Amino acid sequence: MTVDPFTALAVTLRDNAVNKTKEVLSGVAVELGTITASGLKLDRFKHEIGDYYVAEFPGILKLPELKLAGTVTGLKDSGGGGVQGKGSYSFEASETKESSLKLEYKPGDRVLVIPLNGGHDAIVICKVVSRGG
Repeated sequence: MTVDPFTALAVTLRDNAVNKTKEVLSGVAVELGTITASGLKLDRFKHEIGDYYVAEFPGILKLPELKLAGTVTGLKDSGGGGVQGKGSYSFEASETKESSLKLEYKPGDRVLVIPLNGGHDAIVICKVVSRGG
């Protein structure tokens, strides 16, 4: 059986185009992965990434005015006796500058990842959970 050289050339060109497209797009597409005990395993990359980046969200933490009501226990009066009952607490609105939300991950967590450098580096953006929690 002989191979048509034009068909072989077309198949080779198509395969090269597909591979180059995958290579170019591998650094911009988001992907799912799993945190492991020693690193990060991407769903579409066979090797574990031992050293990965984690997104951090710097900003200003703004807390609105808040009023809470509940039960008070464990307090002592001036004579050392226990005090308990119902109480309410009011907190004024506040802003905290130089705050940062840093997420903590544990092995088994499913995460959303941006792979970089052909999958050799990665940035973990957030934890992914099912709709029900």
